[in-house]
Amino acid sequence: MNIKKIIPLLEWLPNYKKEQLKGDFIAGITVATVLIPQGIAYALIAGLPPIYGLYSALIPQIVYAVFGSSRQVAIGPVAMDSLIVAAGVSTIALAGSESYISIAIFLAFLVGAIQLLMGIFRLGFIVNFLSKPVITGFTSAVALTIGLNQFRNLFGVDFLQSDQIHVLLEDMYYRISEINLNTSLIGLITCLLILFFRKINKKIPNALIVVVLGILTLYFFKNQFIDVAIVKGIPSGLPSFAIPDFDFGLIKELLPIAFTLVMVGYLETISIGKSLEAKQDDYRIDPNQELVALGLSNIAGSFLKSYPSTSSFSRSAINAEAGATTGVSALLSSLMVVLTLLFLTPVFYFLPKTVLAAIIIVAVFRLVNVKEARFLWRANNLDFWLLIATFLSTLLFGIEYGILIGVSLSLVVLIFRTSRPHVTELGKVPNSDFYRNKNRFKEVLLEEDILVFRFDAQLFYANSSYFIEQLELMVANKAEKLKLIVLDAESINRVDSTGIEMLKQQIQFYKKRDIKFYLAGVKGPVRDDLFRGGVLEVIDLSHFFMKANGAVLFFKTGDNENQKKYAQYIHQAYN
Repeated sequence: MNIKKIIPLLEWLPNYKKEQLKGDFIAGITVATVLIPQGIAYALIAGLPPIYGLYSALIPQIVYAVFGSSRQVAIGPVAMDSLIVAAGVSTIALAGSESYISIAIFLAFLVGAIQLLMGIFRLGFIVNFLSKPVITGFTSAVALTIGLNQFRNLFGVDFLQSDQIHVLLEDMYYRISEINLNTSLIGLITCLLILFFRKINKKIPNALIVVVLGILTLYFFKNQFIDVAIVKGIPSGLPSFAIPDFDFGLIKELLPIAFTLVMVGYLETISIGKSLEAKQDDYRIDPNQELVALGLSNIAGSFLKSYPSTSSFSRSAINAEAGATTGVSALLSSLMVVLTLLFLTPVFYFLPKTVLAAIIIVAVFRLVNVKEARFLWRANNLDFWLLIATFLSTLLFGIEYGILIGVSLSLVVLIFRTSRPHVTELGKVPNSDFYRNKNRFKEVLLEEDILVFRFDAQLFYANSSYFIEQLELMVANKAEKLKLIVLDAESINRVDSTGIEMLKQQIQFYKKRDIKFYLAGVKGPVRDDLFRGGVLEVIDLSHFFMKANGAVLFFKTGDNENQKKYAQYIHQAYN
C-alpha cells in the first residue's frame, strides 16, 4: 500500500521549497479575504446563522489540504450547496432554529460518509452519467435560483425563499411595492462596485472592499440607514467539538438531498481540479482520492459545527492565480479564519445584509452559462435540448428533481445514441485499396452484387435490432443482384451474447438466400468473443479478413495465398 497516495500531503510536504512559500502565502491571504465574507453570506443562503459559514470555512480546508490530490483547489462553503441545504432542510425544520442547525450539521456527516464510501470503493466513475449539457443546465438554473433568492436581502423585502422559480417570481410580483429604497440603493451600488473592480483586475479582493465600505457606511451613517438590515452579533471563538445528532429516522428524508450534494460537490471539485491540473505538471488529480478527501472534510467538519462544504470555482481560480502551488495556501487561509473567529467577528456587526446579497448575486449570475447554450445550438441540437430540459426542470420543479431529471435524460440520451449508432454503406476509392463512406465521398465505386457496410459502435443487446433493421434496408436497395455482404468491423470494440447470436442468425439467414457473409477488420478481443460464442459453426475461418478490400478480392478471385496465411494466423492466435 502506497501511503503517499492515501495521504498526498506526504508526497509534497517533504519536498517543499522555500521559494514556494511566497506564492502560497499571498494566495492563502487573498483567498481568506474572499472566503470570510463569502462564508458569512453563504451561511445566510443555507438558512443558518452567519457564524456557521466561518465554521465551514475552517476544518474542511485543513482536512482537504492533507488528503486532497489537488494542491490548488479551495474548499469551503459555496453558494450552490448552501441553497441545496436550504431547499432540503427547510422542508423538515424551521430555518435558523436549533433543530434546523442540528440537521444541517448531521447532513454534512451524511454527505461525507457517502463520499468516503464512494472513494474507498472507487465509484468515482458514477459522475460520468452526468453529461456536460446536464451539468451546465443544472448549474445555470441553480445559479439563477440562488440569485433570485437573494433579492429578499438585496431589496429589503421578506420575499419567499424557494427553489422553484415561478413561486419566487409570483411572490416578487405581488410584493414589489414593499422594496426598501435605502437597502436597494446600498445593494445596487455594491453590485456596480464589484463589477467595476472585476473589470479593472480580477485579482482585486472586491468582496473584502465592499464589505469594509458597507460596514463603514452603516457605522458612520446608521441614523440615516436605520431601516437597513445588518448582520449584528456574530459570536467569537472557535467551534467546540460535538458529535452530530444522529437521528436515523431522518436519514430516509435526507438521503435524496445528500446524494444531490454528493454529486454536485464531486462534479464541482473534479471540474475545477482538472482545469487547474491542465495548467501545471507537478501533480495529477485522482478522482477517487478526491471523494475520500471531500468525505473526510465533511465528516471532520460535522464534528466541529460545519454544514456541507465543497470546492469553490471562484476561490480556486483566485488561489491558483495568486501563486498557490501546495496545500500550504489552504492552511494559511484557515489560519486567517481562526484569527477572524477569535478576534474579528465584532467587526462584522454593522455589515449590511444587502452587501452580502450583492456579493452572492454577482458571483452566481456569472455561472449562468449562455455561451455554452449558444455553442450547443450550433454544434449539437440534441445536447442543446438536453441542457434546456435540465435547466427548465431545475427551475420549475426544484433542485432535487432537476438533478434527477438531468441524470435520467442523460441515461435516455446515452441509450438512444448507443442503440442507434452510425451505420453506412462503403464504396471503393478509385485506384486504391480503401473503402469509404458513400455519403461523404461521392466518387467511391459501388457494385450491385456487393454490399460493404460499417457499424460504428459496440454490438450488444441494445442495438442488435437496429443492426438488423439497417442491414435489411441496405440489402433491399441492392435488390436481387446481391451476392456478398461484408461487415467492416473495425469500429466494433465489444460484442455481447445477444450481438453474437444476432450475427449468427443473420449469417445463416443470408446463407439460405445464397448470399455470402464476410467479416473484415475484426479486433482480436472481439474475434475471441465471436469464436467463443460459436460463430465458426456458421461461418468459415477463411471468411475473416484484415480489410474490406481483401474480402471483396477473395470473393471475386476465389482462394488465394494471402487469405490462407491470414486464416492460419487467426487460427494460431486463437489457439
